[in-house]
Amino acid sequence: MADSQKDIFDKVTIFGKRTSMTKRQFKVLCVCMTVIVIVGVFALVIAGYFSGWFGGEYGLHRYDKRYYNIKSIAAEQLSIHFLQMEKGNGDCIFVKAGDTEVLIDAGSQPVGAASIRQYIDRFCQDGVLEYVVVTHGDSDHLAGFVGTSGIKGILERYKVGRIIQFARTNSQGGLFADYCAARDKAIADGTAFCTALDCCKEIRGAQRSYTLANGVTMEVLYQEFYETSTSNENDYSVCLLFTQGDNRYLFTGDLERAGEKSLLECNPELKDVTLYKAGHHGSADSGSGILLNKIRPQYVCICCIAGSTEYTQNLNNTFPTQDFLRRIATYTDNVYVTNCAYTEQNEWGRFTDVEYGKLNGDIVFACTDGRISMYFSENNDKLKDSEWFRNNRELPAQWSES
Repeated sequence: MADSQKDIFDKVTIFGKRTSMTKRQFKVLCVCMTVIVIVGVFALVIAGYFSGWFGGEYGLHRYDKRYYNIKSIAAEQLSIHFLQMEKGNGDCIFVKAGDTEVLIDAGSQPVGAASIRQYIDRFCQDGVLEYVVVTHGDSDHLAGFVGTSGIKGILERYKVGRIIQFARTNSQGGLFADYCAARDKAIADGTAFCTALDCCKEIRGAQRSYTLANGVTMEVLYQEFYETSTSNENDYSVCLLFTQGDNRYLFTGDLERAGEKSLLECNPELKDVTLYKAGHHGSADSGSGILLNKIRPQYVCICCIAGSTEYTQNLNNTFPTQDFLRRIATYTDNVYVTNCAYTEQNEWGRFTDVEYGKLNGDIVFACTDGRISMYFSENNDKLKDSEWFRNNRELPAQWSES
């Protein structure tokens, strides 16, 4: 047999055509096809990871199209987004008014900066956050500003126009020190900086009220703990009032009883609000009777992992607490919560979180021309109608009648 014919295989079909090839050509073909398959599978896995197929931080903000429509939300004149956290009772609220974006706090996990970025980028096209508000120095409100060695923190990921920060704090070291370093770098790169007290006194270039869009303002409300020391870090919280026409939306960070009392004394004109971001994740020491009687909220959104035993073994005092819900029930049953935890009791009687789930998921409160709309990434159930509530809380009398 001639050399030119020694290595010829039987005819094979390639792309529908019969052809002959040498062993070498066949091996090259096999290698190429293997590489193509491997690259394809790898690309599919990466795409799936960032699309949330495997859960984790990148899967956190997947949504049910029945309750959540990105185009509709983006078209709203004002939208207030309460972002769910995968774990940890942290606050992270994104506000979009026209072309202005505001971020209030950044959750409880540095790695959470990735999922926060993923969410914000749905609605922020220019990479600019005009305002970042850091309510107080607790880690569950500022972790995402820092990020990790492999994930850029929010203050590095975005160009920030102005940081408005708590005026006083007892925090130091650790994650708080990392936040301060990230903040100082942003300031060095051109970000304006002020404290809540600067805003209230309108000094150092700060303003008490900022116009975000036509008819939408953000006001920093004064309370005494901007200037007075307290052992309770939560009472240092920055308090904000957004106003849109006749609607008012109140944010009090983690303010507790003493801080709420001061807020009312310093702002006697405070009145009914359309939306109240529950203070301190719905703790027993926030949303006091005197505050609620003054603001009489129509809607309440709670950023927390309902039932998580992160801070307490008393299941009635896990967020949102029975006491808080009992007080809220006097005014509204429009109460919505981001996440929940499922707990188990071990042989020593101690409860632990064994799994995390979603209640409403990401919650969006929106208003256009006075018309209120709500969107949810998971479902539109009120808290009182959720399975978690039925299994973990008693129905207040006011809700049983609604």
